Amino acid sequence: MKTPHLPHAPLPDYYRDEADHARYVRRIFDETAVDYDRIERAMAFGSGGWYRREALKRAGLASGDKVVDVGIGTGLLAREACALIGAQGRLIGVDPSPGMLAQVDLPGVELRAGRAEEVPCATGEADFLSFGYAFRHVSDVDAALQEFLRVLRPGGRLLILEISQPERRLSRMLLKFYMRRIVPTLARVVSRERNSAELWRYYWDTIETCIPPAQILQAMERAGFLMVKRHTELGVFSEYTAVRP
Repeated sequence: MKTPHLPHAPLPDYYRDEADHARYVRRIFDETAVDYDRIERAMAFGSGGWYRREALKRAGLASGDKVVDVGIGTGLLAREACALIGAQGRLIGVDPSPGMLAQVDLPGVELRAGRAEEVPCATGEADFLSFGYAFRHVSDVDAALQEFLRVLRPGGRLLILEISQPERRLSRMLLKFYMRRIVPTLARVVSRERNSAELWRYYWDTIETCIPPAQILQAMERAGFLMVKRHTELGVFSEYTAVRP
């Protein structure tokens, strides 16, 4: 049996093993879904929608495209994608968390329960596949990327958004302080659910232990993607793009 390629080292403060990891991720997102948008707006100072829209444009999302948004969450990235693809486009949102899916309020978007390693879509169904800030939560990097390749049509485009550690030590320290201390404090202030602060501590810990960008690019090439690239904004926001041959 092939050994799964994990996106980050195991985190025993949150789960015991990889099976427990999947259960933990689903539970923590289910329990905190009602707070997610509120905390994200506070954390990003309201700029998240603008950035997501610009990232989708840079990745080549076009009017009329059929999009599969894996890890749709509450629909933050999907909302911007819908505005770009227009009435002629179509978007399918996939997520393993029923709690997150229940928060999606996007008329015309089809929601499907599923995860990145087993995307519930037909082969070649998508012109464009997006995966926003969920790469660190998969159980097998290679399996997820192979599924993304399968779901895209030939010539289809992939966009993976992630937060990466800055290269400079001082910048890493400042980001860690913000994500590990300030954001959980914000979460406690604005949230309704007591576990929301834990989610954002976990969020940083997965960023800190995630495999480096070079390995993510290698995994995308290993899956069979072409034109694999990484674009960064502010040294923190990584946009991984590629094309299905």
